[in-house]
Amino acid sequence: MPKFENPVIKELIEKYRRLWALNHAMSLMGWDEETYMPPKGVEERAVATAELRALYQELLLSDQFVSLVERAKAQENLNDYERGVVRVVDRELRIARKVPPSLTYEMAKTSSEAFVAWSEAKRRSDFSAFKPYLQKLIDLNRQMAEKLGYEEVPYDALLDLYEEGLRTRDVKAVFDVLGPGLRGLLDKVVSDGYYTVPSPLEEAKYQEEAMRRVNQRVLELLKFPQDRARLDVSPHPFTTNMGINDVRITTRYEGFDFKRSLFSVVHEFGHATYELQVDPELAMTPIGSGVSLGVHEGQSRFWENVIGRSRAFASLIKPVLDQELGLTKGISEDDLYRYFATVRPSLIRTEADEVTYNLHILLRFELEQPMINGEVKVDELPEMWNDESEKLIGVRPKNDAEGILQDVHWAHGTIGYFPTYTLGNIVASMMYFAFSSRAGDIYSYVAKGDFDAIKSFLRDLVHRYGATYAPKELLRRQLGEEYNAQRLLDYLSSKYLRH
Repeated sequence: MPKFENPVIKELIEKYRRLWALNHAMSLMGWDEETYMPPKGVEERAVATAELRALYQELLLSDQFVSLVERAKAQENLNDYERGVVRVVDRELRIARKVPPSLTYEMAKTSSEAFVAWSEAKRRSDFSAFKPYLQKLIDLNRQMAEKLGYEEVPYDALLDLYEEGLRTRDVKAVFDVLGPGLRGLLDKVVSDGYYTVPSPLEEAKYQEEAMRRVNQRVLELLKFPQDRARLDVSPHPFTTNMGINDVRITTRYEGFDFKRSLFSVVHEFGHATYELQVDPELAMTPIGSGVSLGVHEGQSRFWENVIGRSRAFASLIKPVLDQELGLTKGISEDDLYRYFATVRPSLIRTEADEVTYNLHILLRFELEQPMINGEVKVDELPEMWNDESEKLIGVRPKNDAEGILQDVHWAHGTIGYFPTYTLGNIVASMMYFAFSSRAGDIYSYVAKGDFDAIKSFLRDLVHRYGATYAPKELLRRQLGEEYNAQRLLDYLSSKYLRH
């Protein structure tokens, strides 16, 4: 049966296609800017992007489109896919109507200036140079929260921007379980010592060309469809999709500690696979891509951590590493696995292991709430950061660069984004247990390189629905529960307390 039968919904999808086409163009321009665009092209690209965004807003808020959305909302007896279309478009309209263009402009202008200030402040490890910009971005985010509206606390409005339906109480419930659970787990893993032994591979240098071959061969093992997707290089690894048949991923080559490049590829492969496995009937519609940042991060973390950092995966790809890199020839499969799955308290979130990573997110959550709720002065943030780092992770930053200035998110004005990373880790563990109960031991599939079976399971579980269902509803329908933090603790315990 066709997904879309209601004539008003069909008309809405047809009219939406022009908006989709603008997104398609802006995605391609964004990918090009991060990969192959000549540096001096940035001035004209910035103008072109701004003009397209203005055109998008104009089309979205046009009387013709708004009245069509209102007609669609009044339709009865819609199926799930049709209701999904109405929900997604109506949500986008609601946000566009509530946030005045002047505030959007001021946020964009301030974040551009803040990014430059942050880059220099981080280089000099001097928070005071970034402080006035952060203050202004906090004020703008408070204004944004007030314009968007909220039922309980202002921070809710910002969380909802990045994860539809997410509330502060949801994140608190997650960290009430994860905070003490992860601290206890970390103490046990450190005291056991098996996963904390430094590997010589962490410092070993590699040739970029050899690592490129490794990444291509690993993608071949994972059945990455070269006719619908590609791998390139960028300063910060990312995934972007132009549509369900054109998805681009990137990695970077730092010349040492090869797992950084490898796991960037496996992580972005997870994001790409989500987009590539959306039901083709949803292409070019409002529900034709992943539903949220948290659910999306669940897909990438599933591939990076559950599969990539497993003993079975280390064994599977060791011959490729031996042949192409040569660095692993004298290393046992067990030592290679421990290099992949190392646990070590550290200062930098992006380099954190599976066990400590979410403590880094808890730290940021503990600061973002009082920032937005007006309960803390900006001057106090660096010391608060250092205290929380010492309390939660057991390490104290020696300077601002390895403390409060380490992330770019606040310079971009994206407050409320960080919790989606932890949601992703939770979703990944929920999918791991779903696979175990419905399809058997996932590592028996990994050992055989049967990734088609794993991808097929994920397609039926999550991917094919695109954004048809809101995140919480999708998890309830397909996994029987919402963000269950205990699943993440159970997964990590089963992995790190047995060896």
